[in-house]
Amino acid sequence: MSGAVRPVTGIVLAGATLRAPLTCVGPLVPAIAHDTGLSAATAGLLTALPLLIFAAVPAVVLHTVHRGAEQLVRLALAALLLGIVLRSMPGSSGLFAGTVVIAAAIGYANVLLPAIVRGTVPAARIMTVTAGYIAAMTAAAAVSSGIAVPLAENLPGGWRSALAAGTLLVIAALRAWPITGSAPMPRPAARVPMPWSSALAWQVSIFMGLQALGFYTTLAWLPSVLHDNGISPRAAGFALFAVQILGLAAINAMPWLARTVSAKRRLAVAASAVEATGFLLLALAPGATPLAIGLLGIGSGACLASAMAFQSERATDAGDATALAAMAQTVGFALAALGPVLLGVLRDHTRSWGPALLALAAATALQAFTAAGAGRHETVRH
Repeated sequence: MSGAVRPVTGIVLAGATLRAPLTCVGPLVPAIAHDTGLSAATAGLLTALPLLIFAAVPAVVLHTVHRGAEQLVRLALAALLLGIVLRSMPGSSGLFAGTVVIAAAIGYANVLLPAIVRGTVPAARIMTVTAGYIAAMTAAAAVSSGIAVPLAENLPGGWRSALAAGTLLVIAALRAWPITGSAPMPRPAARVPMPWSSALAWQVSIFMGLQALGFYTTLAWLPSVLHDNGISPRAAGFALFAVQILGLAAINAMPWLARTVSAKRRLAVAASAVEATGFLLLALAPGATPLAIGLLGIGSGACLASAMAFQSERATDAGDATALAAMAQTVGFALAALGPVLLGVLRDHTRSWGPALLALAAATALQAFTAAGAGRHETVRH
């Protein structure tokens, strides 16, 4: 493999592993709960626990990044492989132990990939490569959630074999790593702390958090919203799949649309407004649900690509990118973990999805304002 292609291939394959091992769980939860005797609340931890771990891991990453980002990503991929195997073992204890290992491994790679992109890719190609690995992540996640049940129905071992199938993707990523061969990225001379005092870092972090809140809340509640509006469970599940596929299309379009800093900034603002409009339509015009689904998919995909690119582009070097990504993902996944819970409480209190969806629209409108700040042509200063 040529030197020019190897880094991008490795980054894209590593990116493909960052969501699929988790998205395959949701469709299998009924079978898992039936076979293991877990309550619905306990089984729900399998999807909620990773977000909390994602919020806690970045601080640990900063204490170990001096060992080398590439080496740490390789170790994270190896741990991810171990976690998937552990989660697939007989008994219920391995389910949760494996989930913790999987989430910690993905959390490490989540933080380190923006730094690796910043350290190995020319500045003009950061959005292109970021969009490439985010697209791979989104596509793998959509396929993983779509084939989980068919695999469970047709493989010996049922849902455990379906969960174990994720090892194939991780093995492919490990074979493509490390990405720079005998000339690895330089290691940071000192540990760089999270830039809590930087206004720009806060704008990047809040933008990351609000787009993650919107996405994970949609992932958690969209089928329920549509079902309460009279849409069949099968159609509601297809709508969630459509959101992810449209998001993938938007991610792939970003490198072609966002060729300048000002264009990237405008697109992040516009995509946030598009997503906010989708939530508004779901709240106020249920008859426009197909349009709302389209807007949510396109808006959320473009916002995800922008949020990850900003973590590389607003940093001066790979070390600063690690610190910025750590802060953005600490804030982001904390918000993402709270979002589905708070929106669910609001729905139960009001006995309607309308106020919850209006709250999401308001949060996404705020996201547009933070996008304008996070996308400006500056870098974070400690």
